[in-house]
Amino acid sequence: MSPARMIRVLVVDDQMMVREGFSVLLNAMPDIEVVGEAVNGREAVDRVRELAPDVVLMDIRMPELNGIEATREIVAADATAKILVLTTFDLDEYVYQALRAGASGFLLKDASARQLADGVRVVAAGEALLAPSVTRRLITEFSKLAEAPRYLPGAQAAYGELTDRETEVLVLIAQGLSNVEIAGRLVVAESTIKTHVSRILVKLGLRDRTQAAVFAYEARLVTPG
Repeated sequence: MSPARMIRVLVVDDQMMVREGFSVLLNAMPDIEVVGEAVNGREAVDRVRELAPDVVLMDIRMPELNGIEATREIVAADATAKILVLTTFDLDEYVYQALRAGASGFLLKDASARQLADGVRVVAAGEALLAPSVTRRLITEFSKLAEAPRYLPGAQAAYGELTDRETEVLVLIAQGLSNVEIAGRLVVAESTIKTHVSRILVKLGLRDRTQAAVFAYEARLVTPG
């Protein structure tokens, strides 16, 4: 039996102590390897192209090119890397902008070593790292001021192509439920939910379930709880 593949991580932050601290914590994990670091968004874009990491830990406020624009460029280049945004406080407009740009989730910089490693694993597996209560407040707070989603100009029109069940699944995604939880709520197989999620992303032209959650809030399919 071949060993499990290591999760390759790029750490991006303009503060050396932060980069080194995260690198030490992650390299101590048996299934995670830090393959590189970057000091700003411009270098991050170049390093993603060079190293093809699985996950990018992305600071938001950096010189030359900030984390939002770097995320947007990485997503536009169709890179497979998942982006996990780092922030100092949860209700952050810049985090919201990063989620809209294509980030798969966010973590507070004071997260524990276990939370950091678990976050990397979740995002690498293709899931969204969205604490439902925090994300609901974040998206609700700033979606009121948002223009139509920039990542897909035709998304609103495409919404009409969703079936009733797909719309139901989309709402549950936005509420922070996993595929397993959605399957339990709707009393269907998890594989069925995975199929629904895939079709939702294709129809709306979205990158992942994080953008699906943002879309659901901006389309007012979900209201503050």
